[in-house]
Amino acid sequence: MKKLLVLIAFILSIYGKLLAQNKPLPPPLPTREVSGIVKDEKGETIPGALVTLKSEKDTIKTATNEDGIFVFKDVKRATFNLTISSIGSTTFVKKYLNSDVAKKIVLDPVTLKDANNKINEVTINGTPSVTYKTDTVEYRAADYKVRANSTVDELLKKMEGMEVGTDGSLIHQGENVVRAKLNGKEFAGGSVAQAIKNLPADIVEKIQIVDDYGDQAARTGIKTGLPEKILNITTKPDRSVGLTGRTTDQAGNNGRYDAQVSVQRIDANQVISLIGNLKSTVDGIGGGNPGTTQSGSPSFSYRDQWSKKIQVNTSYSYWFNNNNSTNRQYGNYITSQGPQYFDQSGSNENRSNGHNAHFQMDIQADSLNFIQLNPSFSTSNSSNSNNYRHNETDDYTDTTGASRFQHILSNGVNSNSNNNNNYAINGLYVHLFKKPKRNISVTFNASRSESMSDGRSNKSYRYFKDSTLLVPDTALDSTINVLVTRRNKRTSYSTTATYTEPLGEFSLLEFRGDFSRSTNDAHSTQAEVNSNGVLVDRPDLSNIYNFAITQSRYTANYRFDGKKVNMSIGATAINYKLDGAKVDNNTFQKATSSRTNFKVIPAFRFSYAWSRTQRIQLNYNGANIDPDFSQIQPFTDRTSPLNIIVGNPNLNPGFNHAINGSYNNYIANSRFNISLNGYANFYTNKITTNTLTRTTITVNGADTSRKNYREVHYINLNGSKSFGTGYGISKQLDDRRYNLSLNGSINYDYSTAMDNGVLYHTTTWRFDDRVGPRINPNDNIEVNPYVGYTLTRGFSSLPKSRSSLYQTTRLAIDGKMYFLKTHQIHYSASKNFVSGIQNSTNPFVVNVGYQKEFLEKRNLVLTFDVFDILHQNNFIQQTIPPGGGQINTISNTNSRYFLVGLRLNLQKWGGRPQHNGKNMQRRGDGSFIYN
Repeated sequence: MKKLLVLIAFILSIYGKLLAQNKPLPPPLPTREVSGIVKDEKGETIPGALVTLKSEKDTIKTATNEDGIFVFKDVKRATFNLTISSIGSTTFVKKYLNSDVAKKIVLDPVTLKDANNKINEVTINGTPSVTYKTDTVEYRAADYKVRANSTVDELLKKMEGMEVGTDGSLIHQGENVVRAKLNGKEFAGGSVAQAIKNLPADIVEKIQIVDDYGDQAARTGIKTGLPEKILNITTKPDRSVGLTGRTTDQAGNNGRYDAQVSVQRIDANQVISLIGNLKSTVDGIGGGNPGTTQSGSPSFSYRDQWSKKIQVNTSYSYWFNNNNSTNRQYGNYITSQGPQYFDQSGSNENRSNGHNAHFQMDIQADSLNFIQLNPSFSTSNSSNSNNYRHNETDDYTDTTGASRFQHILSNGVNSNSNNNNNYAINGLYVHLFKKPKRNISVTFNASRSESMSDGRSNKSYRYFKDSTLLVPDTALDSTINVLVTRRNKRTSYSTTATYTEPLGEFSLLEFRGDFSRSTNDAHSTQAEVNSNGVLVDRPDLSNIYNFAITQSRYTANYRFDGKKVNMSIGATAINYKLDGAKVDNNTFQKATSSRTNFKVIPAFRFSYAWSRTQRIQLNYNGANIDPDFSQIQPFTDRTSPLNIIVGNPNLNPGFNHAINGSYNNYIANSRFNISLNGYANFYTNKITTNTLTRTTITVNGADTSRKNYREVHYINLNGSKSFGTGYGISKQLDDRRYNLSLNGSINYDYSTAMDNGVLYHTTTWRFDDRVGPRINPNDNIEVNPYVGYTLTRGFSSLPKSRSSLYQTTRLAIDGKMYFLKTHQIHYSASKNFVSGIQNSTNPFVVNVGYQKEFLEKRNLVLTFDVFDILHQNNFIQQTIPPGGGQINTISNTNSRYFLVGLRLNLQKWGGRPQHNGKNMQRRGDGSFIYN
């Protein structure tokens, strides 16, 4: 019986399986989505690879995005052939058989093998050396060769459109780069100089120059205002886990020294950095630091991925700068009543120090919600004093044609001390909806600053009746001894909310609202020391007041994000209000005032990319220009009786209509790059000045004397504008051994102002050009000659003004030569021909250095450098004041000295970052993804 039951159960089981096999299968889907990722043999993703999918009913093409990912939508067959090709790689071909009921098919990663193709005798591995994305210019570091143990600044000097200053400053295509990041996050407090002078070049995979609109814009796509230029350095996969260190110790004559140390621990998204420097050197040719300067700046930064959801980034730095110098200024000012000639010399002592700290926490609560918190603190202290002798001759005539000649000799001491404290906290919340491209975000910002200033001016004035210093007018001689105390507190709040609503695959609506309010409380007093040495308060000159600025902006845009075209068009409504109160010094009652301003302006952005190496951009931005604290305060500064400054609490904000555009094209096979950019600014209600010439008449018996002085009032005027363009053209030959480049800029400025109630304008032209090759015939020789030309031309519409012309032609060369494997000589020389300045020199500045490498890795280096061998770094700097004229400055830059020392470079690396036993994937900015 038992056997019979087992037999029956077995038969039923077989019958059930047969029924299941005969159960109808679900019908195949009409379409499906197919996606995958393409990598090279090193495991790095390949952007821009061409991917073709073919089946009985499909022939579809696309290209991988910046993360190497491709996506096909609406694929009609689950069985298809895939072909993938990329320059420098072997073409990949494979047939795929997939389930026809799966909505999404994710293919295994595809690896392309290196084919070492040659095109036009130029080896191109993978993507072009320079690629242009919507807001990013990207350079592939492997295509730019530098010697072992070089730092990032040496790598940047090889790249198209980059200008690296000896002080660590960076200019890209004519625009200043203001902050630095490493793998997508701020590094060393954002200091560009700290980043490029301390990070080793051989860890760099990509250099990115990013137009940064802030974290909110990066996550929502809504961009307003003008972007900052950001340097982002991404590390190589095998240089993303390890330790690097660098120390330099140099000492020389004339009190010069240079000590630097940097240590970085890198482990994927974890970066610990310690950087310090202490120096007394001169940065650059053309003046450098005047006199003797000691400076230092230790800094610490820490970044880490605490968990899959939380990432932190924090930094702290202390800095100090002490300078002692002597200088001379001479030249002339132009007014509507005649020229003013002056010659001034003196000594200055300036001391300053400060602390900066910030802490940033990013919380990815889940796939749809992101939170960022960022508190910060900074403080600074400064003191300065100067002794000077000022000799001025005013060649005036009044409206009747009578002479108002005046000759003044003033001597005195100015001193001032300042203390500033700033506290701030910023927050950001972003919510992504399940519908793609729909999101909402909110930011808040709160800050408080306190500033305190105590100043003293003790000056004597002697008046002479002719151009000599022989006949003093003792009736007008005077001494002014004034003490000024100022206290100011500023509290600011702001918030921003954004919302985007998709309309289709490429288009969407975006809405943004901004609200900000700042309150200011000020207390300013003056006192003077009388002839008996007694301190006397001047309550009639005291100012106790407060004011608040409230501003709201509402923007609605239509945005189109296509494969080649990105466009945003809409309008912004701006509402501005200023209100405040001042204590009347006579009645001790508060007098209040208020005014409002409302504008509606267009909003426009456009970008078109023909390819990954060619693009054009055009943007319009409008913004209020708030008055400075010194301009709006109802305070009459009588510190200098010859130049009295009168604040204007009724100033309106200025407004700037700004248009910016750029065109970039990199022809990869020819290694030819062209970059053009331009700007135009149109100002309404621009804050400027009305300078009045006043006369005090003194009658001493039969003798009548006149004393002239200037009174500066702040006003609003229309009509100011500025235009400019920058350009860079480069051609690289013979595997980048020869690089020809031309870059420069043309700038025009038209500014309106008033003099004694008479409207006038000043125009300034500036041309700045540089052309020259970079020559590296082999690994041991580097020669970089160039010719530079700068011209500044100034005009004024004042009737008695004279035009100015200042020109400098520079013939220069710098380079390096390596010999006997471990020896190096480096040099720089610049001959300058200057015209347009009286008593100008044509300095010839020569610097030479020698290095000897030691140890197996050649990472211990003996250095010896001599600067300004001929002692000719005696440039005269010229500026053009409002209204016309020239101000020429000569300073005692102590630039001839030598330094001898040692430099040590240490590195240890541990391979590619891994998580859960697998190599970690990366985002486009170099940051690593924790799965």
